[in-house]
Amino acid sequence: MTESAYIRDVTTDQFDAEVVQRSLKGPVLVDFWAPWCGPCQQLIPVLEKLAEDYNGAFVLTKVNVDTEQQLAVALQIKSVPTVMLVKDGQLVDGFPGALPESQVREFLAHHGVVPAEAAEVAEEVQLEPEPPADPADEVARLAAAIEAEPDKQELKLDLALALLRIGESDQARTLLDSLSADLAADDRAKRAHAQLDFASALKDAPPAGELERRLQADPDDHAARRLLGIGLIVAGQNEAGLVQLLELLRRDRDWSGGLPRKALLAAFQVIDDPDMVSGARRQMASILF
Repeated sequence: MTESAYIRDVTTDQFDAEVVQRSLKGPVLVDFWAPWCGPCQQLIPVLEKLAEDYNGAFVLTKVNVDTEQQLAVALQIKSVPTVMLVKDGQLVDGFPGALPESQVREFLAHHGVVPAEAAEVAEEVQLEPEPPADPADEVARLAAAIEAEPDKQELKLDLALALLRIGESDQARTLLDSLSADLAADDRAKRAHAQLDFASALKDAPPAGELERRLQADPDDHAARRLLGIGLIVAGQNEAGLVQLLELLRRDRDWSGGLPRKALLAAFQVIDDPDMVSGARRQMASILF
């Protein structure tokens, strides 16, 4: 079986890391197959070709149901081949049987999965420079630089981040919203958007003490729990905030159009602690699956 940067053979023990957690970073297509299955042997080359053609727009993981029977039973796989699409830690859609390449492409396109340019995938994300000693001076410097080079999009992102550091949220959001598509996908831009969304959610929110009293009176006051979790993270109490947001997900994952999951994904962008985020991702995955 072919294995590459975009193709994995996955066992039961690897499923959480290679499928659930990996899907939090990008789409994962899971192919449940068996060596004796004729249609499986027809479908696998199609999926492997698409994984390479799409240059990492999705990762293909293959599960042999003969050797991973426990996993197949747990996921209620009734027949092979069965293909599932997992995004953001959740099963999105799937299909049974061996579809032709054109129909698999249509399936992926329906869920927003389109081929990536090889250069885009290979490009390294630049590290954010250390913030200057005086953020206000940096804002002035970047504003002057943009006036001299108005078409240089990188300067707009730098200025948006500098404005965010001095509390100019509205100006920062305006700049972020004007970024080109490639810069809007930059990790720094995503983090800034998440910070702005958290700040917006807390606008006119009750004090933390009142939110805690509401939860004591009604543990299923989901609105209060969400605001409390977000407020704790904004205040730098990341672990306590994650506890609240994970509990919200545990109580009602589908509340208000999936707000618990969205709040957690935003928190993962905001919190600059890889170990803490990794642990919370695992807890999130265990709740969802």
